[in-house]
Amino acid sequence: MLNKKILITGGTGSFGKTMVDSLLSKGCAEVRVFSRDETKQEHMRINYNDDRLKFYIGDVRDYASIKSAMKGIDYVFHAGALKQVPSCEFFPMQAVLTNIQGSDNTIRAAVENQVKSIVCLSTDKAVYPVNAMGMSKAMMEKVAQSHARNLDQDETVISCVRYGNVMYSRGSVIPLFIKCIKEGTPLTITAPQMTRYLMSLPQSVDLVNYAFEHAIQGDIFIQKAPACTVSDLATALCELFNSDVEQQMIGVRHGEKMYEALASAEELSRSIDHGDYYQISMDSRDLNYKKYFSEGDIDIPNEDYTSDNTNQLNIAEVKELLLTLPEVQEELASHTS
Repeated sequence: MLNKKILITGGTGSFGKTMVDSLLSKGCAEVRVFSRDETKQEHMRINYNDDRLKFYIGDVRDYASIKSAMKGIDYVFHAGALKQVPSCEFFPMQAVLTNIQGSDNTIRAAVENQVKSIVCLSTDKAVYPVNAMGMSKAMMEKVAQSHARNLDQDETVISCVRYGNVMYSRGSVIPLFIKCIKEGTPLTITAPQMTRYLMSLPQSVDLVNYAFEHAIQGDIFIQKAPACTVSDLATALCELFNSDVEQQMIGVRHGEKMYEALASAEELSRSIDHGDYYQISMDSRDLNYKKYFSEGDIDIPNEDYTSDNTNQLNIAEVKELLLTLPEVQEELASHTS
C-alpha cells in the first residue's frame, strides 16, 4: 500500500477507522473516507489531523457521488452498509438500496475508474441467511461476482471478505456486557449455548489486506477464528472484572442463529485452504444453463464451517484473548482506579 491511494466507503465506522489506522501506518499517499455522516467525519478530521486523510460526503446509493470520489484511486475497501439486523428487518427496502444497489454502484464506479482492486465487506449472516440484513449481503456477494465474471484478472479485481463476530466493533456484545458489569445490572444472555466467533478488529484488517494481495476475480475470503459460547464470554468478563452480576436468559431473538456460519459445505468444496484463511472461488458456471440442470459436483464436504465446529475456547482462554484487546485493558484500568 506504500504511496497508493485508497478509498473506504463507510469509513467512519469501526472497520473503517481501524483500516484507516493500518493504511496510514503503511505509508499510503492518500486515504479517502467516503460516508454520509459529516459529524463523524469532522471528529475524525480533528482527531487524526493528517493531511493524507481526505473526507468525501456522499452516499453509495448515489452513483455520481461515489464515482466522483473514486477518481485516481488505486484500491477500494467497501464497508458502507446497513448492518443492524432489526433495522433491516423493519425497513428491508432500505437494506436493498444500500447493501445491494449501493454495492452495485460502488463496484461499477471502481470499474469505471479503473481501480486496481475492490474488496467488499460481507458477513457470516450471508450464509444461509435468515434475516433481511443477511439476505441483502448475500445478494451483494452475487452482484460482486456477476461483475467479476465479465472482467479479466488485469482489470479491476473484485472480491469479498466475510467476517463473524468482531470483538469491540460497533454492535459487539462485549462493551454492552462491560457496561452492565460496571453498573451492576444483569447481563442479558440470549441462549447459553449460542456460539460466536472471536475475531479482533486488527484481524479483520488483516483479512482485507490478504484479499487485496491474493484475490482472483470473484473470490470470497474468510479468516479462521476460534469461538466460544455466549455464556462463557459473559462469565469470562465477569471474572476479569471480579463481578458477580446475574446472567439472565432472554431466549433467541428474532433473526438470530444459534451459531455463525462463514462458509457452506458447497463453498468449501471449491475453496483453497491457506492455513489461516479460506479462499473460496466463485461459481464458474456461465450462461450455459446445462451446467445448472445436468451437471453437478460429486465431492462435497459434509460440514459447513461454523462457530460450532471451529476451535472452541474455554473460559480461561477467552479471558486470555479478551486481555489482548486495548479497549478491555482500558476498561479494566478505569474499573480498578
